[in-house]
Amino acid sequence: MMNDICIDIDYQQIFKHGQRIGGDVFLLDRSEGSNIITATLSDGLGSGVKANVLASLTTHMANKLSFSPIDLDHSAGIIMDTLPIDREKGISYSTFTMAKIVYSNDKSFIRVGLIEYDNPDSLRFSYDVPVTWDKTETVLNRKNAVKREAIKSSQFEMREGDRLIFFSDGIAQAGVSLGEIPAAPARPKVYGQKTPVRTARPSSGVGVMGWGEENVKKFVEDLLKKKPEISSRQLSREIVTQAFKFDKYKANDDITCVVVYVRKPRRTLIVTGAPRSKESDKKLGEIIRNYNGKVIVCGGTTAKIVARELGKDVKADRSPSGSLPPASIIEGVDLVTEGMLTLSAVGERLYKKTLLKEMPEDPAKRIISILRETDQIEFVVGTKINDDTDDPSTAAKIGVRFPLIDQITRSLKQNYLKEVEATYI
Repeated sequence: MMNDICIDIDYQQIFKHGQRIGGDVFLLDRSEGSNIITATLSDGLGSGVKANVLASLTTHMANKLSFSPIDLDHSAGIIMDTLPIDREKGISYSTFTMAKIVYSNDKSFIRVGLIEYDNPDSLRFSYDVPVTWDKTETVLNRKNAVKREAIKSSQFEMREGDRLIFFSDGIAQAGVSLGEIPAAPARPKVYGQKTPVRTARPSSGVGVMGWGEENVKKFVEDLLKKKPEISSRQLSREIVTQAFKFDKYKANDDITCVVVYVRKPRRTLIVTGAPRSKESDKKLGEIIRNYNGKVIVCGGTTAKIVARELGKDVKADRSPSGSLPPASIIEGVDLVTEGMLTLSAVGERLYKKTLLKEMPEDPAKRIISILRETDQIEFVVGTKINDDTDDPSTAAKIGVRFPLIDQITRSLKQNYLKEVEATYI
């Protein structure tokens, strides 16, 4: 059974201007069969392919070690001993922030172990209030290092309304080239009067060292006051977008932000396939009427049954559909689409982790957009073979539907850490 607390983790990223691959790498993983999630962000030295390889090595090492019996501090030490130091610059080939999240089955207990090495300091909020907490610092004494190196470690519990935010220096140093921006001189009141040019700091607080961690904290605090229920995906996007603006829409560095948010879950119901019996049709109508969340109906026959049980009509939807069959509209239902072709496209894109911005504007993208903002997804899958059971193509479609739902379920769980259940009627 799904519970009433969820751990919402998401991130946003923009590559450095001119690069096709990011030097920041984020890895999110949940150990199969255990209540452990690891979220690791690494920033490789430089940018492009080389930085990506170094950051990928770091995140995968951190991920493997976090699931081992070794304590987190020792794991961080192993990573640091493994990472080489750049001979010319005398600094580590990559930096990282690693969060190990351990939770009870009902999410009543959520404990975070946090390790930070040379990334900007992480932020914590309880609702819209910034939280300070104690950290233990371990100084490293690595050969050839030219600057003081230290690993910061901490442990704390998270409860409903709590957020943990960490990011790369592409955010903390956003707008670093802007510095103090000269304001336009005011028009003189008297002709010929000289008016000195004022130097004005932008309202964002961007200075010669860039946006800065304190200004990022203030930005988040103000945003949370305006949008207290903003999701991790939306909040990370707002932060990344603001940093991108400070870089004048040409990122000076890779820009990455990760948000962990403990909150009430957002739910979505996906209905596909006709139920086995008329009695089940009525049950399906009751499920949809009483559902507390978004509802998606996939399939023409399914849509007719749902519309009949709700006492509504199926109407045409003029939204773009691309190469997929067009969507429809039923009052009281969030989205109505065709069945197998649309769900097949959803399954393929979820499996490949295709970015929303890379998808065509079609019903499959609309489904995935809803699922990305959802924590708990419930499938209700009809098991009726239509009246033309002698048609082998119809029977084949029914046979394909079940493994397709299984594939979508696996992708949602493994790639996006969603909670998914399926009921067959």
